[in-house]
Amino acid sequence: MNRVASVISLKRDKVEEYKRLHAAVWPEIGRIISEANMRNYSIYCRKLPDGKFYLFSYFEYAGDGIKMDMAGKAGYELTQRWCSVCGPCQDPLDDRESGEWWAGTIAVFHRD
Repeated sequence: MNRVASVISLKRDKVEEYKRLHAAVWPEIGRIISEANMRNYSIYCRKLPDGKFYLFSYFEYAGDGIKMDMAGKAGYELTQRWCSVCGPCQDPLDDRESGEWWAGTIAVFHRD
């Protein structure tokens, strides 16, 4: 089981909109997430001392080819529409890797 976590900034004036969108995620998006072998997918929000809001996402990957599954998920027209709705709420971190929207993280501890 691969554990994947990432972080992105959330625009201050879009916090409530982002929460509202995720309180009623389109059902088809849930199906696409499942088809991509993503399990236990969660997004958390926190305002940090710098005054900015950040989103932290976590999921467990249960497949055999994460790059292929993530590309497949991104290829759906519906996923692209969902991202066009949520994307304007987000502000990617300046130090993210090339090609990333959400910045990847490094696991430093895990215990089952």
